[in-house]
Amino acid sequence: MPDTLSTAVTDVVELTRTLVRCESVTPKEAGALQHLERTLKPLGFSCERMDFAQAGTDDVANLYARIGTSGRHFCFAGHSDVVPVGDLSSWTIGPFSAELSGGYLFGRGAADMKGAIAAFTEACARFLAKRGRDFGGSISLLITGDEEGPAVNGTVKMLKKLAERGETIDACVVGEPTSSKRFGDMMKIGRRGSMTVDLVARGIQGHVGYPERLDNPIHRLSALIEALVREPIDQGSTHFQPTSLQFTTVDVGNKATNIAPGTVTARFNTRFNDLWTAKTLLAHLKERMERASAALGGNGTIEFAKVEVSGESFYTAPGPLVELVAGAIRDVAGVECELSTTGGTSDARFISRYCPVLEFGLVGETMHKVDEKSAIEDLKTLSRVYETVLDRYFAA
Repeated sequence: MPDTLSTAVTDVVELTRTLVRCESVTPKEAGALQHLERTLKPLGFSCERMDFAQAGTDDVANLYARIGTSGRHFCFAGHSDVVPVGDLSSWTIGPFSAELSGGYLFGRGAADMKGAIAAFTEACARFLAKRGRDFGGSISLLITGDEEGPAVNGTVKMLKKLAERGETIDACVVGEPTSSKRFGDMMKIGRRGSMTVDLVARGIQGHVGYPERLDNPIHRLSALIEALVREPIDQGSTHFQPTSLQFTTVDVGNKATNIAPGTVTARFNTRFNDLWTAKTLLAHLKERMERASAALGGNGTIEFAKVEVSGESFYTAPGPLVELVAGAIRDVAGVECELSTTGGTSDARFISRYCPVLEFGLVGETMHKVDEKSAIEDLKTLSRVYETVLDRYFAA
């Protein structure tokens, strides 16, 4: 298949525009995966829909596409779902119109991360046009529709299904928008873990005019919050920032002005480094709270009512995969990328259990923001970087 034909049907800019026009706000598929399947099949990919459901969660559509059945297996991973647009009137262009303006492609998902999915696809098309379908290995695209949501019915279940049938992945690049200020200046080789905890503080409800008859749980909770945030949890580790803890809500539900409540709830999230596991960190935080509660006296109590761990920390030490991608960025974009573990979480936390993984993609300054955008030239450069990665990974 001539190169001009393969790139015409998989042009990174036009494919990104098509995907952005699919209003695939989690958990909606909105045609994004269908279009990817129609694009990948003519290139020789076998496409499999892996749709999952679980009680209490939304049904989610996912796509696994693979070419090759043997040899080393390189995987591109990403998500077709996007976050909500928020206040529509704040957008200067339609969030799903995928307009081109001033050298940028605008729209929800342009940066996070439909642009990278399009770049994966064009890179594969160019690689296969040069090498043919019998290149001595396997390439796959693992695309979920559940990354921006609870991440229950997506990547984690896809990987489990692949493992159960004996499919292994040797290396993976996730197309998250890792570049910070300019294209290629940062890749992610690890992420902190994430844990969310719901607290319940209980005291004795009573009339505010008779403080001796009540035990105000708000006062107790405020002291416990102070105990958790006053001193750093740690000073960071060799590869990670210090663990952070942020309270995100405190709820009483009390509209009266003359009653102290009997119960107050709160929630915090902690992003923890590799000095901890979720289990050891939770024990440490409980110990802090118990000391602070004992110092207050009284009969009030506080408990961890709910704990959700969305992922442990992971780290991919510099080695063949990191050097491969860093070299491709250097040679294609002329940039030395920083190896970072900063930021939030991604589905790489699940993939890290199966194979070496890193994240590299577009500039993320506008992700999740109004007027999300990606530079058109960055989209083209990203595709060339991914193509170079494939060329070198499957070097003849």
